[in-house]
Amino acid sequence: MTQYAAVLLDPAVVQFELPASSDEALPGIPWGAVDAFPTPAYWTYQVLARRVSGQTIRYRLGDTLAEEVAACLLGGHGIPASVGVAAFHYLKSARLLEGTPSEASISAALAKPIEVDGRSVRYRFVRQKSRYVSAALARLAADVPPLDSGRALRDWLLDIPGVGYKTASWIARNWLDADDIAILDIHILRAGALAGFFARGLTVQRDYLELEEQFLRFSRAIGVRASELDAVMWLEMMSSPATIRRLLHLGRSPVTGTRAGAGADIRDTDPRQASLLD
Repeated sequence: MTQYAAVLLDPAVVQFELPASSDEALPGIPWGAVDAFPTPAYWTYQVLARRVSGQTIRYRLGDTLAEEVAACLLGGHGIPASVGVAAFHYLKSARLLEGTPSEASISAALAKPIEVDGRSVRYRFVRQKSRYVSAALARLAADVPPLDSGRALRDWLLDIPGVGYKTASWIARNWLDADDIAILDIHILRAGALAGFFARGLTVQRDYLELEEQFLRFSRAIGVRASELDAVMWLEMMSSPATIRRLLHLGRSPVTGTRAGAGADIRDTDPRQASLLD
């Protein structure tokens, strides 16, 4: 039986029709109930509801590609999102993301306390990130990257020190609003494990491109843009850590009722979790 869901936009109401919960979005993966986190129907509704209500997630951070590269390099694994964004704005305000600033000048700035949400914090990995940002800005000043597709830009960025598949995909998605790549961080991996669309035994270190194709296949199957789905999944999964840990601890997908695909490798208590991140 077809499922119906609605978004209230006073005074209008926008109604969606979704496949029956028992229908399969992909082989072996039922659509599930639209109000049951985290089924394919749930994710589809979340993306479409944000779209029609004008609440799509704005993920671009910089005004230039060089700034976007720096912003993404300053964030990532081990650095809270708020700290990475604050460090980016600090360097931008100091005009250290223009031209080809030296590693030493970036390092000196990052070594100073940064204000984040009203408190003073120290940025981690100062020397490493300063080296990466300086090298990236020098590369962008010396060469013209391809901008005809997300994948082309992502592959070009991989030659920059400190930029792996995840960071390169993050930059390309943000800058080009690209739907031919996926940002496979721990939140997306958990979402895929719970929904059952990631195969077991894969890791981002060895199998990034295969996992990416599985994510893109899922987004096509439920009829939403990969860039929107990625952003919505990231926000929801990051915002509900206790619920996610509880579901992963059960070791079974709430969508399919079977063992969660990649979930066996991404529980917080599993030391192999670190291998999923570049």
